Amino acid sequence: MAYKNQQEFIAALDSAGELLRVKTYVDPRLEMAEITDRISKSGDGGKAILFENTGYAFPVLMNAYGSEKRMGMALGVQHLDDVAKEIEALFKLLTKPKESIIDKLNLLPKLGQFASWMPKVKSGRGACQEVVMDNPDLGKLPVITCWPRDGGPFVTLPVIHTKDLSTGIRNVGMYRMQVFGPTLTGMHWHKHKVSAKHYNGYKEAGKRMPVAVALGGDPVYAYSATAPLPENVDEYMLAGFLRKKKVELVKCITQPELEVPADADFIIEGYVDPADELIWEGPFGDHTGYYSLPDWYPRFHVTCITHKKNAVYPATIVGIPPQEDAWLGKATERIFLAPIKMTMVPEIIDMEMPVEGVFHNLVIAKIKKEFAGQGQKVMYAMWGAGQMMFNKILVIADEHANIRDYTGLAKQVFENLDVSKDVFFATGPMDVLDHSCSKMGFGGKMCIDGTRKFEEERDESHQLHAIHQKVEQQHLLSAFPEIAHANTSLPGMGIPCLLVAVKKNKKGHIRELHQRICEQVAGIESIKMILYVEHNVDPANLPVALWRFCNNLDPKRDNFLFEQVAVAQPGKTFCCLGLDGTRKTKEWDDFRRDWPNIIVADDATIGAVDEKWDALGIGRFIPSPSLQYKSQMYGSEAVVED
Repeated sequence: MAYKNQQEFIAALDSAGELLRVKTYVDPRLEMAEITDRISKSGDGGKAILFENTGYAFPVLMNAYGSEKRMGMALGVQHLDDVAKEIEALFKLLTKPKESIIDKLNLLPKLGQFASWMPKVKSGRGACQEVVMDNPDLGKLPVITCWPRDGGPFVTLPVIHTKDLSTGIRNVGMYRMQVFGPTLTGMHWHKHKVSAKHYNGYKEAGKRMPVAVALGGDPVYAYSATAPLPENVDEYMLAGFLRKKKVELVKCITQPELEVPADADFIIEGYVDPADELIWEGPFGDHTGYYSLPDWYPRFHVTCITHKKNAVYPATIVGIPPQEDAWLGKATERIFLAPIKMTMVPEIIDMEMPVEGVFHNLVIAKIKKEFAGQGQKVMYAMWGAGQMMFNKILVIADEHANIRDYTGLAKQVFENLDVSKDVFFATGPMDVLDHSCSKMGFGGKMCIDGTRKFEEERDESHQLHAIHQKVEQQHLLSAFPEIAHANTSLPGMGIPCLLVAVKKNKKGHIRELHQRICEQVAGIESIKMILYVEHNVDPANLPVALWRFCNNLDPKRDNFLFEQVAVAQPGKTFCCLGLDGTRKTKEWDDFRRDWPNIIVADDATIGAVDEKWDALGIGRFIPSPSLQYKSQMYGSEAVVED
C-alpha cells in the first residue's frame, strides 16, 4: 500500500500499537539515541518512538523500521517474503516464452501495471514546499547527535538525490551528513557509491554538482535509497513497485535540475563544488558497532530548506547490533533473493544475513548442489554481485539445512567440512567501514563450503571419523596463562569448534598459541576450528563474541592451518584451522591503521536518561545496553587508546 505521507504511516503505527509517544522534553544530543538504543534492544525491536518535545518546532520519529512487523508495514506487506514472491512471479512471467497472441495479450495488464509504478514529475510545488525558510538554517532542525565521540550532529536518514552529468539518470542513495554550520554539511559518500561516481563526473567537467536531500514522506523512500539496485535503475521505480503507486516528484526551487518526492517532510537543496577543499568528517558511531574514524569528504552547501506545515523529522541510530538498520537489511535480504536467484545464482534457495555479521561481514547461502565445485561457483558469483562484493565471510549450506537454526546449521556445516580443503580465501574490495583490513577498502574474504562433498571433492587422508573426546576448559586456562576465557561447550552440541579469549603480549602470539594448543591439548583432535577473540570478550556470549570476531578478522591475513599426522587415527591427517579475531596493533601485529573503539553511551547520558525514565511514560525501566560493553573499551575516545 502507499502512504500519503509520513504522518499517515505514524497514524498506522499508532493504531497497530507500534508507537510510543514521548511528551517529556528529550535532548536530541545523545538522549534520544540512548532511549532509542534501550527500546530497540528490549525484545523484538521494541516500538517506534515519536519524541514530541524536542526543543525545536518539529517532533522526531525514531525506530520506525525497527522490527519485522514495522518493516512490513513500511513496505505494505504482511511478510517480507511476500515481496520476493511477487518479484519472482514477475520474472517468470516476463521470461516465459510468448508462443501465441493470447500469451502476449495476457502480458498487457502487467505492462500497464509497470507503467503505473514509474515516477512522475508534476508541475507546481508539492506539500514538501509548503514552507520555505527565508534563510536556510540547519540549526532549526532537531538533528540528533548519536554517540559521545561523534564528530557532531548527523542527519542519519537522508534520501540523497544526484544525477549523472552525462546521462541525466537519477540516483537516490543514503549517506550520512555531519552538520558543520547553518548551511554546511559533509557528504559521506564512499568511493564505491554511485553518487561518488556522479561527483567524479562533475569534477572532471569543473562544474558544481546539484544535490537534494529528502527527509520523511512515504517510508518506502528511505528503504529504496538503501536498496542495492543495479546502477542506472531508478530507486523510485522500486518505490513505485513496493507501494503499488507511482512516486510523485516536484522540481527543487534552487536546484531545478533535480526532482524530489512531493510528500516529503523536509527538502534540503544545495550543491557540492568539486573545487572546494574536502572537509574532515567524523568520527561517527557506525552500523558495525564501532566508530568509523574521521576522513576527508566533500562539502555540501545548503541553498534552500523547505518543509511541510506539520513536518516530522525522521532519524535513526546505528551501533552495536541489533539496531533498527538490521530490519532494513533483512528486507534487502528477502527482497533481493529472487533477483539473485533468477539472474545470477540459480541454485540458491535461501539466504540469511545474521545480525552479528552487520550485513556484509557474514552471509549464509543455502543451495541445491548437483555437481562437484558448485559451492565455489556460488562463491565467485556472489562475490561478483553488486554490494555482495563487500562480503567478508560466506557460508554455503545444503538444501536441507535450516539456515536460521544456527546451532543445527553449524553442526551440519562442520560435519561436511574438511578445514584444509573446504575453506577458501581471497582478497578483494571491502566496505570502507571495515577496520580490520590492512589497507582501507581492500582485504581478505573467506568462504566456508559446508555442503556435502562429491567424490571428486574428497581427500580421504583428511577424512577423520568423529572423535568423541573432550577438551577441558580448565586445562586450557591452566596450561596457557594468556587465555582469559574459553568456551568449550560447542563440541558437546556436535560443533567441533572452540572460542578462546586471549590477552596478546608478543608478535605472532595467536599463531604460536594455536600451534601449541594443537600440539599439547588432550582431545584436540576432536576440534576442527578455533576462533580467537579479545581477552575482554566473553566467549560464552556467542552473539557478542561472533560480532566482535567477524569485525576484527581479515580472513586471508588472520588464518592459521595446523596439520600433523593424527594420533587417534593413524594414517590420517589432523587439521585444525585457527582464525584470529583479536584487535590488531602496531606493536604485536605490525598493523598501521588506527583501530576504532566500540560504541557505548557515556555515563552522564546514561544517568540523565535513568533519572527521567519514569517521566517518559514508555513502560518499565530498561537499563542501558551500553553497560555490558564498558569493560570492552580501550579508553574513552573513538580511537583505541593502549
